[in-house]
Amino acid sequence: MTQSVLRDDRDGVAYLTLNRPDKLNALNLDVFQALESHVKDIAGGAARAVVLRGAGRCFSAGHDLGDIAAGEKPLRPNYQSHVIEMLADLPLPVISAVHGHCYTGALELALAGDIILAAESAKFGDTHAKWALTPVWGLSQRLPRRVGTYKAREMMFTCRTYSGRQALEMGLANACVADGEFDSAIQALTAEITAHSSFSHAANKRLLIETDGLPQPAGLAHEIYHSAGRGPDMAERIAAFTRKAVSK
Repeated sequence: MTQSVLRDDRDGVAYLTLNRPDKLNALNLDVFQALESHVKDIAGGAARAVVLRGAGRCFSAGHDLGDIAAGEKPLRPNYQSHVIEMLADLPLPVISAVHGHCYTGALELALAGDIILAAESAKFGDTHAKWALTPVWGLSQRLPRRVGTYKAREMMFTCRTYSGRQALEMGLANACVADGEFDSAIQALTAEITAHSSFSHAANKRLLIETDGLPQPAGLAHEIYHSAGRGPDMAERIAAFTRKAVSK
């Protein structure tokens, strides 16, 4: 049986690949069960970053409409949204690498990433209104935080498709690269991230999550009193920098 999500670990990075290319990686319950298993394993493992991407022609065309029509039965209420939340809350950087289609449910999944890297071929869109559906996987909260509330309204009301370059311009994507440079851009980004302290990445991400939406004075107080402080690799990193500076 074909695995619906593949995992490949390289250079401290866990690569998760949606693997239903014949269905444009449409998201069904099998995909979410596989994602949940991988995310749980990553949370307790040695990976220093995660890349989520799609096999074949695209990231994902979205929630499998065939499953919706057939009356899918999740393992528990709000199952898919809980899995996406688990991915978003991993204590390490999560990168959504998007090429080709990224519509509706797939956009909700991609928004779980701390960073969205888009190929020029990427096509982002929210089509809930096209199908008389409403978001339940986080889009109404994460999308406006990325692009602003009025751009999010435009996307949700018009069901338009936006290119990778447009996604960059509106702040949905952090970067957009040519398709031929997509794989090398993913590797360069992950190398840049994993060169730095995993302790700091986890602590910084926790601070950002815990203070999201707080007034600035409350956020500043939270940072002062709840900062994780110095990491176990601080002395080693400073010593290595000092040795390098002296040798020049």
